[in-house]
Amino acid sequence: MNQNRFKTRASVHVLFLKEDSILLLLRKNITSDGLYSLVAGHLDGGETVTEATIREAKEEAGVDIDPKDIEIRTVCHSYSQHNDREFIQFYAVCKKWQGEIKNNEPDKCGDLKFFPIDSLPENIVPYIKDGIDKTLAGINFYEYGWTEKEK
Repeated sequence: MNQNRFKTRASVHVLFLKEDSILLLLRKNITSDGLYSLVAGHLDGGETVTEATIREAKEEAGVDIDPKDIEIRTVCHSYSQHNDREFIQFYAVCKKWQGEIKNNEPDKCGDLKFFPIDSLPENIVPYIKDGIDKTLAGINFYEYGWTEKEK
């Protein structure tokens, strides 16, 4: 058996939707500092995508989500030229949660608020903007960043 078998990373991104708005967080003291993103995080070993979505919502936004209120709508196989890594990214839509959304990680998040979907801030992580657009457009799968790898 090959001991150097390829392993990829996986992450979840939560689109909290309320009417015509989406929740964004401003990254602080971490990669993409000063850019807006979604509530998100890497999957831990031994947890499902749904479990990771629930965990990240609680850790970052302080809310509880019932598994039946999570829709995994889009999957992206991406390549990051910045760190030469591949990712499988799951984009989950959530329109119902329990509790009040609050910034649970002020050391990593400078702002957490809803923005009109048709008026997102300019300073948003590019692959996150693309993921939001693809998810809301109903695209179930896409690839991102691979053309940059060839350059």
